[in-house]
Amino acid sequence: MANVHYMIVEHEGGWAYKVGDVFSERYAAHNEAREAAERAAAGQRLPGPTEDIEYQDEAGDWHEEISLGKDRPETDVAG
Repeated sequence: MANVHYMIVEHEGGWAYKVGDVFSERYAAHNEAREAAERAAAGQRLPGPTEDIEYQDEAGDWHEEISLGKDRPETDVAG
């Protein structure tokens, strides 16, 4: 199972949450960024519908899989 880590960081004169190398919008206060990250993290854990997915790997080969709606990542918020 995948893990998604949300980190609260200073960003552009305010605060943001960051997942990997991607920043959220800027928030004026740390607690606003933290609350937004908690909402986003909770949304990641919500189950969804089972769907057929198709993707291309790094070698250019196409794959088809079934994505179970209950296969959701674990999430955490730090900072």
